[in-house]
Amino acid sequence: MSRPPASERDLLHVRALPYRMGVGIMLLNADGAVLIGHRVDMKSEAWQMPQGGIDAGETPEQALWRELQEEVGTAKATILARARDWISYDFPAELQARVWDGRFRGQSQMWFLLRFTGVDADLALDTHEREFSETRWVATAELPDMVVGFKRDTYRSVLTEFAAHLRS
Repeated sequence: MSRPPASERDLLHVRALPYRMGVGIMLLNADGAVLIGHRVDMKSEAWQMPQGGIDAGETPEQALWRELQEEVGTAKATILARARDWISYDFPAELQARVWDGRFRGQSQMWFLLRFTGVDADLALDTHEREFSETRWVATAELPDMVVGFKRDTYRSVLTEFAAHLRS
């Protein structure tokens, strides 16, 4: 029996890897705009909503509050909704080996929709290891076009999931 070509073997290896489990946070202000941040490690105009991994022994809800505090420096929010299921995406081939030392094929995230109950001055990007160089509030319709290509379907899924709670 012959072995598959190297590129096919690589693909089979990546598909066998687990997803990194995490949370995603859609934070809405009083006007219905969504908070996004520009990652400090990205030179391109790629933005994302706060997100992060679930630590050992942590529930998704605990991870949500920790990540919100770490990434934007506040816990002034209330949960409006939680996704019905995990939303997953694969890393592109050119990134997969570099992200988390190639241990994961992508991420599987539990998404939460929150209402921000504070004021913009409550947001602080340097309370932990800084992940965003800046943040801004944007209309939900703008989200998919502002993120890196491999996350666009995820963001569309999140928008669909929470559509009943969002203003058009």
